[in-house]
Amino acid sequence: MILPSSASESIAACAVAVRAGDLIGLPTETVYGLGADASNNAAVAKIFVAKGRPADHPLIVHVSSQDGGMSAVKHFASQVPPFAQQLMSAFWPGALTLILPRRAGVGTAAAGGQDSIGLRCPSHPAAQAVLRALREVPEGQAPVWGVAAPSANRFGRVSPTSAAHVDSELGPDLLILDGGPCNLGIESTIIDCTRGAPVLLRPGSISRLQIEQACGQRVLSNEELLVQQTRGLEAENTPRTSGTLESHYAPTATVRLMGAKALQTAINMLGDVMYKAGADTKPTIAVYARTPLMKVPLAILLRRMPDDAAATAHQLFAALRGFDDVGVKLIWVETPPDALEWEGVRDRLQRASA
Repeated sequence: MILPSSASESIAACAVAVRAGDLIGLPTETVYGLGADASNNAAVAKIFVAKGRPADHPLIVHVSSQDGGMSAVKHFASQVPPFAQQLMSAFWPGALTLILPRRAGVGTAAAGGQDSIGLRCPSHPAAQAVLRALREVPEGQAPVWGVAAPSANRFGRVSPTSAAHVDSELGPDLLILDGGPCNLGIESTIIDCTRGAPVLLRPGSISRLQIEQACGQRVLSNEELLVQQTRGLEAENTPRTSGTLESHYAPTATVRLMGAKALQTAINMLGDVMYKAGADTKPTIAVYARTPLMKVPLAILLRRMPDDAAATAHQLFAALRGFDDVGVKLIWVETPPDALEWEGVRDRLQRASA
């Protein structure tokens, strides 16, 4: 059932459902999440079942922006390094997840059994309204300190950026809060804060340059740790985290990344065959490209990729879902530019095409 986020009754209903150990579809500025009380291991187990997700694949816990999120962070984390506090001050509420050392006995299922936990303070007003309602303590109950909420889709598939996406994939019995289309459209940047220095585990809308400027430290990668053994940090101790499998965010159709020249060559090679087949042929190939392409047969479904990275991120998952809805078998995507602002989009497309 889809509920409008503008109604206070909808917020209350979602809070009641979470307290009862049920799941909800929760809008955020990145993607829609499948939410449960992060401290209720039985409720969190329902997320893994609904998504078909391995139980050792950790979830991100979403917390309220009250007092900058600090009280919730202290509930789940055993310590918060100074650079992590700087990142919280700079980017929360927002699309940044911090991996922190986990307090023993707290959020075990959400953490996938690890001794670290991923925490995020979303900026979406509907998400914050639910999180604030859960912090209020009804008589005889404890506050809900956070909501574990991975993307509300089947494991490894395209993330949902609208309530309708969630309903089509996980409905109809799920309570879904409709907060409109997600503003950002790709998942949060993930920074590991457990090894003495900021380590980028997943790129997102907040770039590594912004992270460096906010905390005054260079952001490392696991590859750099492996080579440099920086400050005694060991790459093999990298926490498992969401959205970092080689194959992820994948539509039903096969995705192929191609340069603009390769795209045009492929279209030219198929052109004669497709023109002979006629314009009424149901498209089996979709093309998502920034560069203008010549002589594209009508039997190829063409969608223009924006020149701006943020605009592309906003529409990326919806575009991939739209191609699946048409029933194409192949999706040819022009490789995004090798520029810092495109890092999050490149990451999602590389994993979708793996």
